[in-house]
Amino acid sequence: MKLHELRPAKGAVKEAKRKGRGTGSGLGKSAGRGGDGQKSRSGGGVRVGFEGGQMPLIRRLPKRGFNNPFKKQFNIVNIESLNKFDNGTEITAEFLKKVGVISKIEKDGLKILGEGNLEKSLTVKANKFTKTAAEKIEAAGGKVEVI
Repeated sequence: MKLHELRPAKGAVKEAKRKGRGTGSGLGKSAGRGGDGQKSRSGGGVRVGFEGGQMPLIRRLPKRGFNNPFKKQFNIVNIESLNKFDNGTEITAEFLKKVGVISKIEKDGLKILGEGNLEKSLTVKANKFTKTAAEKIEAAGGKVEVI
């Protein structure tokens, strides 16, 4: 088979309806738009969300809250969950994603929290550490590296 011989499967492509091409076509005269009215005109119809003059839903509902566009988004990991790795392992956001501790790497990177205890000596590379997390990692004989 060559590139110029490719065709869609039989019945996969429907022929376009030829509207407004005479009464014999079945879609002549008003071309399937019905009789009269706003929707039968060219350019006719109403904008998205218009409810015929009734107060639209988007304006009836109260506005609440605020989305801060400058909010920092970190992957948060407690040091407790780092116990499953061997001594001397280098922990990075990419490594944690690969082993399935985190599902995706957030835009501001990795933040290590000090919840729980750490029994392994690890080299942890992250964007942020809490004070207790850094102390516990160093107390266990590990290294803290801020990226």
